[in-house]
Amino acid sequence: MGLTSNKVLALAVVLAVLLFIGTVWLWPRLARRSWQAVTGRVGLLLATQLAIFASVGLAANQAFGFYATWADLFGQETAQGVVVDHDAMKGEKGPVRVVDTQSVDVPGGGIPRLGGQIQKIDVQGRNSRIASPAYVYLPPEYFQPQYKHRTFPAAAVLTGYPGTAEALIKGLHYPQTAHKQAKDGKMQPMILVMLRPTVAPPRDTECVDIPGGPQSETFFAKDLPGAISDHYRVGRKAESWGIIGDSTGGYCALKVAMHHPRVYGAGVGLSAYYKAAQDVTTGNLFHGDKERERRANLLWYLDHMPPPKTSLLVTTSKKGEGNYKDTKKFIEKVKSPTRVSSITLASGGHNFNTWRREIPASLVWMSGRLTGGSDVR
Repeated sequence: MGLTSNKVLALAVVLAVLLFIGTVWLWPRLARRSWQAVTGRVGLLLATQLAIFASVGLAANQAFGFYATWADLFGQETAQGVVVDHDAMKGEKGPVRVVDTQSVDVPGGGIPRLGGQIQKIDVQGRNSRIASPAYVYLPPEYFQPQYKHRTFPAAAVLTGYPGTAEALIKGLHYPQTAHKQAKDGKMQPMILVMLRPTVAPPRDTECVDIPGGPQSETFFAKDLPGAISDHYRVGRKAESWGIIGDSTGGYCALKVAMHHPRVYGAGVGLSAYYKAAQDVTTGNLFHGDKERERRANLLWYLDHMPPPKTSLLVTTSKKGEGNYKDTKKFIEKVKSPTRVSSITLASGGHNFNTWRREIPASLVWMSGRLTGGSDVR
């Protein structure tokens, strides 16, 4: 059973309850001063505390999506982004390789033309020389005969740091939400490309082109849209592409959309911050290049650079979010032709529950600013 399985969580909770009851039941029998009784009491207490700790940890992991698998938890995950060179890529048929498929957890999800499909892929960046795994949600219409000559709008969907791409499916329910919103007629069918902003794990690159290091911004701005458009029926113009993310992914989404308005027509930052973090997880991002560092500060960018022709959506809450004041500053600084919208909750923390409340409206908003349905050439 997987780390994020509800069965694993249920078993941990049941074990914790049974151990607690067992401790209460057996405590009078162990109330002696012999070494056997003392060992028994210590053992029961430790076992109960470990079971409770495991239950809380598993529940927190499901809520926040820190780890997707046991291998990921114990640092044994191998399906991560790596740096590749162009020579090694010459034998590939294309920059996208499908490695697995799975159904969508919706009614009729086992049939692609009814529920759509999720494909696990490897993306190889020809410009950045970065390779990264991702999940692609293809809506039901993608498999229906009447749409076979049509393109679809697409959105890159980013987790926070150190989130996992699987959390976008299992925790934030992006495919299920997009399916429901389209079925209800609130948004057009869209392709979602779900991945981590950490394309060179375990380092948090903040979607920056690091001098002498991973070229993360290039990967998201050039390689990813180009690779997906080459492999799937997705438009190539900015009005066909959006980018959305939470926390670190939200910062990346806003920055990439602002820096590259000819690539992304819309960007959404859920609980985003507006300046690249620099700490032990990021290392030295700019190597003394002050111009790069200033451009990575989105508030500075709005004050000093020409306003990009793109649409932005930012989210915050009056209670529970630390970005409330900066979000208000960001909105005030936006100038035409940049367009900005916002979602402000009365309360909501920096967590999955808050983002699940914001994602439906965010996808509908993005859908309204992108175009699809053009003929495949």
